[in-house]
Parts: sequence; structure tokens; C-alpha cells
Amino acid sequence: MDKTTKDELKQKRQMLHDNQLIMNKKRMQLKNKNNFKDYVFLVNKWKVVVYIFYFIALPYIAGVLLLFFFVAGGNLENFQLLNLSAFSVIWLIGYEIAAICLLLWIVILYVKRANRKEH
Repeated sequence: MDKTTKDELKQKRQMLHDNQLIMNKKRMQLKNKNNFKDYVFLVNKWKVVVYIFYFIALPYIAGVLLLFFFVAGGNLENFQLLNLSAFSVIWLIGYEIAAICLLLWIVILYVKRANRKEH
């Protein structure tokens, strides 16, 4: 064989090897599992209480804060004039805020992971 044929053969083998490495890396990334516990503070003994807190209290607190800062303008006297007995309405407002924050967090994690894969 002449030198150019050997070089071409060597280059093709290298490309095949590189492609196999890329495919193996993609398979390994698909096998990686994300664990919810990596992102959320959770104590095993109080798991149910923490889930209830995350599901009920956090959206309610977010709704109250939105009402305080944006509707009442951060003024305590105006905030006290609001009817806070409508728990479900305040909770729904906070739930929407929490949903938007969660979606933004998912997008940020996706972008970070995509950037890590490129490097």
C-alpha cells in the first residue's frame, strides 16, 4: 500500500473510534438519572410534612408577598385593608408564581446541562 492509502485508512479508523466514543458518551448521559433529592431540601423523618409545606405554604406565602408588594405597594396599611380570608385565591396566585419559577429553573438547568455537554 502506498502512503496516501495508509493515511486515509488511519484517518477513517480514527473517525470510527471518535464516533464510537461520542455514541458511548451519549448512552451514558441517557442512563444518568436526576434525583429530586439533589435539588430539594428533604428530611426523611419529616418527608410528608415537608411535602405539605412545599405544596400549601410556599404558594400561599408567594401569593401574600405578591399582594403586599405589587397590589398594596409595600404599604402595611394598604395591605391590612385587603381581604386575606380568600385562602384559595391567594394560594392560586402563589401557585402560578411558583409554577413560573419552577419552569424558569427547569430551563436554566437544561441550558447549563446543554452547555456542559458541549465542552
